[in-house]
Amino acid sequence: MLNPAERAHTQAPARRVLLRTALGEALRRLRLDQGRTLAEVALAARISMPYLSEVERGLKEISSEVLAALCAALGIELADLLVAVAFHISSADGVVTVVPVRRTPVGRYDVASPTRRAGDAYALAA
Repeated sequence: MLNPAERAHTQAPARRVLLRTALGEALRRLRLDQGRTLAEVALAARISMPYLSEVERGLKEISSEVLAALCAALGIELADLLVAVAFHISSADGVVTVVPVRRTPVGRYDVASPTRRAGDAYALAA
């Protein structure tokens, strides 16, 4: 049996998710959930299909202009996408799910999430 110091050295390092990977996975899931092809979304966003494919696979960094165009093409708010990515990065299961964001009367955002965790507020603040 290993003591705590030895156990810490034998455990696998924490999984680090790149922002471009999480964004790509979220965009792909949204596109597939809508039953749309790469060509349809790329045309609507006015970007090339190979570029969209590389973005979805996490191979290319995406500019804010292209991200806004993709959100418009997919009919989602940028805030909803960013919340989904924040939950994905902080989740243990690694599943990207877009959750709706509602603006409260005092101008704060409320996340309609089936599970709330203590770190969620910090993820949203970032």
